[in-house]
Amino acid sequence: MEDPAEGYRHDRKRRDLIQDKRQPFLAARGVYRNGFTDEQEEKRMKVLIVGSGGREHAIAWKVAQSKRVDKIYCAPGNAGISEVAECVPIGAMEFDKLVAFAKEKEIDLTVIGMDDPLVGGIVDVFEKEGLRVFGPRKNAAILEGSKAFSKDLMKKYNIPTAAYETFTDPEKALEYLETAKMPIVLKADGLALGKGVLICQTLEEAKEGVKTLMMDKKFGSAGDEIVIEEFMTGREVSVLSFVDGNIVKIMSSAQDHKRAKDGDQGLNTGGMGNFSPSPFYTKEVDEFCKKYIYQATVDAMKAEGWEFASHTWGHMNATERSAEDLKTDDEKWKANVAPILGDTDMIIFAFGADIGDWEGYSSDNPKFQYYKSAGYDYFCNVDSSQYFVQITDQYFRQGRRNLDGYRMYYNPDMLSDLFDVSEVWDSSRPTPVPEM
Repeated sequence: MEDPAEGYRHDRKRRDLIQDKRQPFLAARGVYRNGFTDEQEEKRMKVLIVGSGGREHAIAWKVAQSKRVDKIYCAPGNAGISEVAECVPIGAMEFDKLVAFAKEKEIDLTVIGMDDPLVGGIVDVFEKEGLRVFGPRKNAAILEGSKAFSKDLMKKYNIPTAAYETFTDPEKALEYLETAKMPIVLKADGLALGKGVLICQTLEEAKEGVKTLMMDKKFGSAGDEIVIEEFMTGREVSVLSFVDGNIVKIMSSAQDHKRAKDGDQGLNTGGMGNFSPSPFYTKEVDEFCKKYIYQATVDAMKAEGWEFASHTWGHMNATERSAEDLKTDDEKWKANVAPILGDTDMIIFAFGADIGDWEGYSSDNPKFQYYKSAGYDYFCNVDSSQYFVQITDQYFRQGRRNLDGYRMYYNPDMLSDLFDVSEVWDSSRPTPVPEM
């Protein structure tokens, strides 16, 4: 995707999709430099964008400039987006409908703009269906979805952040405020469309803020937990980035106008407009952030168990496909993904599939022989019919059972060694769970 004319400015929130034409970008199981591989260079793509705000408008506007894109859809979109894309009446949280639409229209790439579907796990849903999608998975989107998680992560890994405490009990939050220094900041833990932050000048305002967030539930479940944070003065600058688990590529800085009234008065909004780049994001600030914040956060997530693994290139069923098919698939992964993300010795098989029976891998198994020769030592599947671990001098192998409503309803016996499903099942919730 080429940048438009020099000096491009856009007053939409978080407007840049790609800052540098050399910027790699990540699809579900395909990552390409400068857009696409030679094979895909000739293909005209269909792109689906999920969302309805200024961010999605900017993405659609930028995507429309690519010569590789033939058709753009946006769900649900808005009037501005309709100028460059076909808007479809599907909500951003209607995952099943979005998946069905992507399959029906043979969408080549889906780009998720909105926070809510990302935090809700839309990327995971699309990947499970073998659809290419751009965005963080649910377990990575928690950085945006939970302020408490983010603050705890920063504290643990010494990433600069304002002093804070977290509370799930409103009475304890009120007790803490009695000895806290004013002004003070209250933040709803979850997503609140950019509005769940209260700057309280007095103790009385702070107490009322706790009531608003935690007792009155003005922002719903987002206020079940709150962060009470040290008040800091200065300019707020936002810098978004592309992250693949190892590498950070930052975008241009931007500065929001969030308060509803002039002079930074009134409540926070989802944004009253912004400008980019920010003059307050100086070279010195950039150097500090790169050294102490950006890479440090990525490294912290990885240290918390975020290990990178190959989920294969084409999301194949490893049980059904031949050894030659798996070899071709892995070669595509190594050619297009590994140069950007790095090598890995872990591979994950989709659909509960595997490359051998439960007795273990044998030396005459051509699929195992190939993967070993390709440098893989750790083998896992993602919806096994049973949990198991095998450790030999040749490999580590593990099956993972899904502990969710579907499995509890249809296959409670698969979990019987862990607990009695009848004792934990919430009978007040709608049943049956829709079949996959």
